[in-house]
Amino acid sequence: MLALIQRVASASVVVEEATVGAIDAGLLALVAVEPGDGEPQVVRLAERLLGYRVFGDDAGRMNRSLADTGGGLLLVSQFTLAADTRSGMRPSFTTAAAPDVAERLFNRLVEQCRERHAGRVETGRFGAHMTVSLVNDGPVTFLLRP
Repeated sequence: MLALIQRVASASVVVEEATVGAIDAGLLALVAVEPGDGEPQVVRLAERLLGYRVFGDDAGRMNRSLADTGGGLLLVSQFTLAADTRSGMRPSFTTAAAPDVAERLFNRLVEQCRERHAGRVETGRFGAHMTVSLVNDGPVTFLLRP
């Protein structure tokens, strides 16, 4: 599993002109599932999403996590994040999990985050064409692997 996380002042996802998920300050996580991923990767990624220290403390240092701040988490499935781009001029998606597997594991990640996080946890819509809007705070962006 991969998650491209961005610290945001706000973020939202629109599908067919309707907002399906939105948060104020917190993290936007674009998530891809790879072949071979399973429950251990889901659990570890949930831990990292909620515990990764990307928010400033009183001294302005990145020492606070989403769990510490109680901020929102917007999870958006994005299989293209797992693309193999090492050669040629067109991405290959053989490094992304099959859609049925990816959807099941993405939904498990959402469940894990909702169970563990007191703040708001929102999502996009799996497999849909989504318009994602965000106000990046920093900018602060990291690629997480479980």
